[in-house]
Amino acid sequence: MSSPDLTPFEYEVLALIGNGGAGAHDLLQMARRGRVFAWAGESQYYTAPKRLARLGLLRARREPGRTRERTVYELTDEGRAALRAWAATPVRFPTIRHEAVVRLMAADLVGDEAALEGIVTLRADLDEVERELDAAAEGAHALPHRERYLMLGQRLALRYVEVTRAWLDEVERELGPRS
Repeated sequence: MSSPDLTPFEYEVLALIGNGGAGAHDLLQMARRGRVFAWAGESQYYTAPKRLARLGLLRARREPGRTRERTVYELTDEGRAALRAWAATPVRFPTIRHEAVVRLMAADLVGDEAALEGIVTLRADLDEVERELDAAAEGAHALPHRERYLMLGQRLALRYVEVTRAWLDEVERELGPRS
């Protein structure tokens, strides 16, 4: 069977489902815990598994949930094969969608002070992201079969936070009041 055309997000769903299986709500919660890497809309965590099941890459089963029955998805052999084939393909440097950079592009139109006023609020968000990453790292310990991989991703996210803090220092120096 040839591998179907899947989006990067659909491969992410296959990887998040992993060995133990997961429901759509579980996928959404995992993405929220690692929000640095969450780039899909909330509804996609519910629609993508259904599509992947129709393609034969996931198997769906019903099981009791907290308040009602829920669908849990598991990888099929075809899903594992598709994930394995995709994992070996070349990776390119990711695009970076960064609102603060867009605000910088508007600084000549709105003024340095206005742009800087909005951009520096990112510092508080970085503090929150760091707390969330710390909590996610604690959660990784509960998944010993994935801990090594999750922690490698965590370290990348923490480095991104560090470089963003350094970049904010530079922006403040450049756009802030001249003494």
